[in-house]
Amino acid sequence: MSTSVLYMSMSVDGYIAAPDDFLGGPEGHRLHEWFAPGGEFAELTGPAAQVMEEMGAAGAVVTGRRTAELMDHWGGDLGGRPIFVVSHRPPGPAARFGYPLVTYVTDGVASAMEQARAAAGDKDVHVQGGYTAQQALAAGVLDELQIAQVPVLLGGGRRLFDLLPAEVELEIVRVIDTPEATHLRYRVVSPAASA
Repeated sequence: MSTSVLYMSMSVDGYIAAPDDFLGGPEGHRLHEWFAPGGEFAELTGPAAQVMEEMGAAGAVVTGRRTAELMDHWGGDLGGRPIFVVSHRPPGPAARFGYPLVTYVTDGVASAMEQARAAAGDKDVHVQGGYTAQQALAAGVLDELQIAQVPVLLGGGRRLFDLLPAEVELEIVRVIDTPEATHLRYRVVSPAASA
């Protein structure tokens, strides 16, 4: 069975985006410089490459509408993977007509995760977006978190875990330390839904 994994870059003070939805720094992409210095994807080696390979090996993506629209639905697929967008509203024209691998799921994150797991087969489900991660934790359908903690303090913006309904116990699975980021992988031991 597939594992659902949140992949997120985060500042040391817990932010995943600045107030303007950019990722910090003068060029607006500080939180992603560990894999895309200057906004350009780099050839990664060693432990950071392992993290990116794992993310790229996922079989499907679950994301929130805000993230999907900010990224223009990654052009209709994310590396050839189907995208399931959790939303309370139907999709706009681009996602409805131009992106056959994008499915809007209006009956909740648990349904989106179920559909993504079916599409992924035995591959993992890549989870995107802060609010979607919070919903997935609350519903008990997020299995693991892969956080790239970037050595910067943004001082404000959008936090990853502002709205959890209860305490969530995590188990450390792996820590990979690189000069650009510390990659922390956690397994959800007791989800908020059962806490």
